[in-house]
Amino acid sequence: MKHFIKETDFAANELPGLFATARRLKQSRGQPAAPVLGGQTWAMIFAKSSTRTRVSFEVGIHELGGNPLFLNKNDIQFGRGETIQDTAKVLSRFVHGLIVRTYDHEDVVELTKHATVPVINALTDFLHPCQIYTDAFTAAERWAAPGGDLVAALKGRKIAYLGDTAFNMANSWILGASLFGMKLSLAGPAGYAPSKEIQAQLKAEGRALDYHFTNDPYEAVKDADIIYTDVWTSMGQEEEEAQRVADMKPYAVTAKLFAAAKRDALFMHCLPAHAGEEVEQAVLDNPRSIIFDQAENRLHMQKAILAALTVKTRT
Repeated sequence: MKHFIKETDFAANELPGLFATARRLKQSRGQPAAPVLGGQTWAMIFAKSSTRTRVSFEVGIHELGGNPLFLNKNDIQFGRGETIQDTAKVLSRFVHGLIVRTYDHEDVVELTKHATVPVINALTDFLHPCQIYTDAFTAAERWAAPGGDLVAALKGRKIAYLGDTAFNMANSWILGASLFGMKLSLAGPAGYAPSKEIQAQLKAEGRALDYHFTNDPYEAVKDADIIYTDVWTSMGQEEEEAQRVADMKPYAVTAKLFAAAKRDALFMHCLPAHAGEEVEQAVLDNPRSIIFDQAENRLHMQKAILAALTVKTRT
C-alpha cells in the first residue's frame, strides 16, 4: 500500500507512467471509463476550506466510479475528541482511502502510521504535493512533443518562485524540482527564506540543497521558464497580514518583472489570486498565464494519483 504525503512518495521512474495516465484521463474525459474506484468510498477530511481541491477530488472520485464522502473537521472527532491514531483505525474499517487537507503536516504523517488504506495529502502548512504534480503536468503539456514523455520535458527547465519561500508551496517546489530535474530559484525577504524543516527533509532523503535563494526578484527570474507566486497570507496567518504585505511588496509579480524572464516564460499561480498584491492583474490576464489550465488539471492529475493508489481488496 502506498500513501501520497510528499512529492517524493512516487519514485522518479514512476512519474512518466503517472503523468501519461493523467494525460489519457484528460483526453478521454466524457467517454465511458473503467470504474477504477468502483464500489469504493473515499473520505475527504477538510480542516481548511477549498474550492479547487474539494471540487476536483469529489468530481474525480465520482468519475472513477467511486463515492466521495466529505467530512468537515467539525463533523468528526479528528484530533479533538478522539486521537488521530484511533480515527485512522476506525475510518480504515469504513472507507477505501483518506484525503486530508489540514494545517499540521504531522497529523497527516500520523494518519499514515495507523491507517490501513491509502492517505493523500491534499495540503498541509508544510507541503502541497497534489498541486505541484499538477503544475509540473501543466507546464509539461506546453513543452512536450505530442505523445512525448511529459516528465522528460521538465528536465533542465527553470522555475522562479517569488514571495513566501518558507511555506508549503515553496517547500513543495523545492522537493518537486529536485524530483523532476528542474532548476529552482526562490526570491523573498530574508525572514521568509527556505525553512530548516525543508532542508532537513532534503537531507533525510539524501537530496542536495539544490536551489538558489536571493533577495533580488530580478536575479531570480533571469532566464526562468516559469514565474510562480502564491498569496502572501494563507489560512491561519491572518494576524500577520499587514506585516506580510509590507515585507513582500517588492516581490510582487508585475508586468515589468514578468518581462525580465524568458520571452516565452509561463506565469503560474495555484489560486485564489489577490490581484494587486502578489501579482498584477495584467500578468494574470497575459496570454502566457496558464492559471486556469492549472486549476483544470487538478482534476486529471488527482484522478491519476487516485488510480495509482487504489487498493482493490475490499468489496
